[in-house]
Amino acid sequence: MHLYLHIPFCKQACHYCDFHFSTNLSQKSALVEALCAEIALQNEYLPNNKLETVYFGGGTPSLLTEQELATIFDTIHRHFVVSSDAEITLEANPDDLSVSKLQLLRQYVNRLSIGIQTFDEATLRWMNRAHSAAEAENCVQLARETGFETLSVDLIYGIPDAGQTDKKESIWQRDLQKMLELDVPHLSAYALTIEPDTAFGRWQQRGKLPAVDENLAAGQFEELSKAMVRAGYEHYEISNFARPEQYARHNTAYWQRRPYLGIGPSAHSYNGSSRQYNIANNARYTVAIGKGDIPATVEELSMADQVNDYLLTGLRTKWGCSLSALTTLAGEDFSKKQAADLAAMYASGWLKQEGDWLRLTESGKLFADRVAASLFFE
Repeated sequence: MHLYLHIPFCKQACHYCDFHFSTNLSQKSALVEALCAEIALQNEYLPNNKLETVYFGGGTPSLLTEQELATIFDTIHRHFVVSSDAEITLEANPDDLSVSKLQLLRQYVNRLSIGIQTFDEATLRWMNRAHSAAEAENCVQLARETGFETLSVDLIYGIPDAGQTDKKESIWQRDLQKMLELDVPHLSAYALTIEPDTAFGRWQQRGKLPAVDENLAAGQFEELSKAMVRAGYEHYEISNFARPEQYARHNTAYWQRRPYLGIGPSAHSYNGSSRQYNIANNARYTVAIGKGDIPATVEELSMADQVNDYLLTGLRTKWGCSLSALTTLAGEDFSKKQAADLAAMYASGWLKQEGDWLRLTESGKLFADRVAASLFFE
């Protein structure tokens, strides 16, 4: 079983981010109390209480204090059995990762996911990131020296290179090279997207920021994939690359439709037959939990929902989707039901069948969502 905790606080708002968070840290302790109360309220949500992974996302979980971390983990251990080899991940920003903070985190977690995004100083300022390029590089070495062997970093591609002085090599190429020099065992790389309710979205609405260049992003994705595979990483999910035995176990559980419980405002949960998502409002969440209520919307999953969810997540991975599993979910032979659409996808060169498995081709990875949607049940 798998547990996610959403820590909805950040020092400042990145210009591209539309996740749920607040820059007002005054209510952080009260929110932590509410998270612990929700753990108690939801402790029977999962089919069993043994946790294989715990994941702190956000927001910026590295803002948690020693006392807040201790309180959360005490609560987790009261209500769940944490496997002795559990993967316990915490998302962190480089500017939080001093030696003393890393030593503190090492007591509680065994995997860090560091939000670097880019090693370019000007681009960090453009994104309104809180850390510097030097901090982005140094934090990886500090984490290793503190005992973190399991590390992941986030990078963003598709960023316009306007204004750079060195035209011989793009910012993205330099970011990739720096990541490979640091030999981080896991990389999550995401294309820049412009969401309406962000600073970038508002700039775009006023004509101050062009749309993301899809050709640029596609070219950089292909460059990323080739470079990482050449360097010995496995491209095991569209946005994720790992050294052997370094998969993100928690995120893999999502892609493989395993039950998980999400705690905190805006957190999502899935138990095999339904999903639920908490209200994305810190104050209303805290008040509801204080009354013993879980402020969540529950969605019962139809047969079509379950088929479509599996297609959407499974096709993103190196494993793909099992035709026999799709048939079980659908209650009828999936290959016969979707024969025409499958034939069209095979002909496009984006999808292939290998035994019982449907998998994207290399070119199909650029069109993962389109391929999945073409096979959806109505």
